[in-house]
Amino acid sequence: MTAPLFITSIDACVDHILATVPGPIVMGIPLGVGKPNPLVNALYRRIKADPARSLRIITALSLEKPVGHSDLEKNFLKPLVERIFGDYPDMDYVKDLRANRLPPNIEVQEFFMKTGDYLGNAAAQMGHISTNYTYAARDMAVQGMNVLAQAVGSQGAGDNLRLSLSSNPDISQAVLDNVRASGQTVMAVGVINHKMPFMPNGAEVSPGFFDVVVTDPAGTHDIFAPPNNKVSAADYAIGLHASSLVVDGGTLQIGIGSLGDAIGQALLVRDRHGAEYRHILEALCPAGLAGRELGRFDEGLYGCSEMFVNAFLRLIEAGIIRREVYDDAVLQQLLNSGHIPDANVTPDTLQALLTAGRIRSPLSDEDVSFLKHYGILRANVTLEGQHLSDGEHHRCSNNLRDPASFACVSQHMLGSRLLHGVIMTGGFFLGPRDFYERLRTMAPQDLAKIDMTHIDFINQLYGNDALKRAQRRKARFMNTTMMVTLLGAAASDALESGQVVSGVGGQYNFVAMSHALNDARLIMMLRATHDNKDGLTSSIVWNYGNVTIPRHLRDVVITEYGVAELRGRSDGEVVKRLIAVADSRFQADLVKQAKAHGKLEPDYEVPECYRHNLPEVIAAKLQPWAEAGLLPDFPFGTDLTEDELHMVRAMKKLKRASHHPSELLTMAVKSLWESKEAPPAYLERLGLAEVHSFKDRVIRRLFANNL
Repeated sequence: MTAPLFITSIDACVDHILATVPGPIVMGIPLGVGKPNPLVNALYRRIKADPARSLRIITALSLEKPVGHSDLEKNFLKPLVERIFGDYPDMDYVKDLRANRLPPNIEVQEFFMKTGDYLGNAAAQMGHISTNYTYAARDMAVQGMNVLAQAVGSQGAGDNLRLSLSSNPDISQAVLDNVRASGQTVMAVGVINHKMPFMPNGAEVSPGFFDVVVTDPAGTHDIFAPPNNKVSAADYAIGLHASSLVVDGGTLQIGIGSLGDAIGQALLVRDRHGAEYRHILEALCPAGLAGRELGRFDEGLYGCSEMFVNAFLRLIEAGIIRREVYDDAVLQQLLNSGHIPDANVTPDTLQALLTAGRIRSPLSDEDVSFLKHYGILRANVTLEGQHLSDGEHHRCSNNLRDPASFACVSQHMLGSRLLHGVIMTGGFFLGPRDFYERLRTMAPQDLAKIDMTHIDFINQLYGNDALKRAQRRKARFMNTTMMVTLLGAAASDALESGQVVSGVGGQYNFVAMSHALNDARLIMMLRATHDNKDGLTSSIVWNYGNVTIPRHLRDVVITEYGVAELRGRSDGEVVKRLIAVADSRFQADLVKQAKAHGKLEPDYEVPECYRHNLPEVIAAKLQPWAEAGLLPDFPFGTDLTEDELHMVRAMKKLKRASHHPSELLTMAVKSLWESKEAPPAYLERLGLAEVHSFKDRVIRRLFANNL
């Protein structure tokens, strides 16, 4: 690779882009936190002010600091956002897109949007690119992209400068390869952000990967750091059920948010508090624990997920995610089969590789390099003609079938433990502030066991199929969805009106992979109900006008009320099993609809043990374990203070009531004779210390009464 052009100013880089790229600029920027916000903003502002130029931005998951909708929320959030998000710069195009004021010469296209944020936004809805995450690089390339820009981590300086794609090696390389293969010219720009964790392995690139490297200090800023969400009783119930399907020695994929945290904490409870874990599951499972996994993680898990989230890092630190995998199919297969018992190097390790034909005898230069790379031979061993030497006092033939030579190598030249094992493979990361700090300060030998790499390696089996199958044994792919039909289809990306809620992301690819791997399972998780301005609604429905995952790919569905095993079951049995994990307030209607469409027997009744699927029942079952500290509201900590948590709870009650007039009226009437006072500091924070209007007086009283 040729040396890149180093530019010390973001504005100078914008000048260079505008001067080098004629006509419309089509810029690709990574998903999530890998965006070089200051550069994107500078280019956006320049083109916004110049109608003669045009800009099209192609990306996904554009993140923005929280913004309150009411004065109450805005007053509460201001100091919180300043403390948590620091100097993270919001992107101008996000502000304008959200406000429906994109200039006519600028367009934004995203293949995955922040969940629910752009419902009803015409520009965002029309600009959405519906594609699987695995194919995003291909589909970005066909847009005529001529600039790719990314924030990068760095180490060293001058001739020793090292760069890391950090959070986002997911599609950048594939985008460049696809664009250049089509004959198009594309400028790759890396903007150094010194606060990005430097991730090694697949994320590290030479400076020559980029055409331009920007070293402006203005490119360094805080990383977007969403605080941990509270884990509700429903989330914990789902997480506990899901954790009981994870097999020791297997592979785990989970996502972000409270459900991911619930699964992580449930796995910790299972590993460290086995008796209590069993008691919790017994309370949650009216049909018993047959088929559930309840034991400790003696072998450990391997994490393989497009999203590397806080729960994964906590499981790594707890020693649960520790099963090392190696990027050689035969070596991995021998470890899986037990022909190589573990990572400790012994003469049996060498013999197993020889018997399997992975190395030959006499050993070649290639064989010796392989053995040294994985630590099977010591680093000082060399091949000199037909002889192996350790550079000290030992020398023997490279013919391992000669007993004397094999004995010499075994006694004097073997390493002690396999090298270059990986326990976590991810495509991009996102987490709270302490998540990034722990990555920045992690010991190099521990960080080396985390491999951020291409999304097409993670999300599908095609390409190096044998290696992926060997690594991903006993995989449990855990995905969330919005709704499941009674025949097992899942709606995860959009409403039946066509309005996009988020996007397909990698969900379909994980679904397909779970069916292609013999010992894998797809676990689709959802809360049994959802509550909005239209009232409480079942998330399990007869049918739905948008489907992300078709019914013939149904497998395991989990709600807070249990596990529905659907793989290989008839339609009638699938219907019964899904009704058994539906909220009991909606079961009768679901039974009625299924009977009306000929999918249930006319005399079918929901078994008694499934007729008590209610939120208060789940809460009561889990309350003792919450009080015992096993199921805390924030298992992995929170950036909010105790006072802020009190305020948030009260504000959430108010917000919920505002969507339900009858509930708001009841709350208001109750406050007339149950008047309480809020702490002065709370009122000052919310701008309610001095109120003059009737509306503000009512809000102040309602807030105080809900503390």
